[in-house]
Amino acid sequence: METPPAPEVPSLYQWMGGAPALERLFDAFYARVAQDPLLAPVFARMDPAHARHVAAFLGEVLGGPRVYSGTLGGHANMLRRHLGKRLEERQRKRWLELLLECADALEVPADPEFRSALLAYLEWGTRLAVLNSQPGAEVVLDQPMPRWGWGEVKGPYRPPQR
Repeated sequence: METPPAPEVPSLYQWMGGAPALERLFDAFYARVAQDPLLAPVFARMDPAHARHVAAFLGEVLGGPRVYSGTLGGHANMLRRHLGKRLEERQRKRWLELLLECADALEVPADPEFRSALLAYLEWGTRLAVLNSQPGAEVVLDQPMPRWGWGEVKGPYRPPQR
């Protein structure tokens, strides 16, 4: 009896739904950020294309096409955007909380494997943003774009086939 081939493991970007899903998420998120008393001041002079830029950045991090690196300056540009902002831990937590609320509302995949991987990157990335935003932070701009995968779980949850 021949063993069926293992299913191909999608990237986090593919599992989430690609660019359309990320753009919906960040459009909804930044609409709520504008109304949030803690976060609105941080994004008061936000470029109208900001949500799309963040969606492209996260898409690339999650294994999607290299749109942000190819057209928007790559990881160094994202690092530069946080310099001198003096972000606080409470703002980081609120940003993360609000983003996850939007993900739930938009029914971004909620399986534990995906959410664990997504949250791992978001925790890492937001903490890096806070560190790099402080006065006198020594930021190494010449870093490769992060690429995030499934981590320890080796792919999404798939219920047993019956």
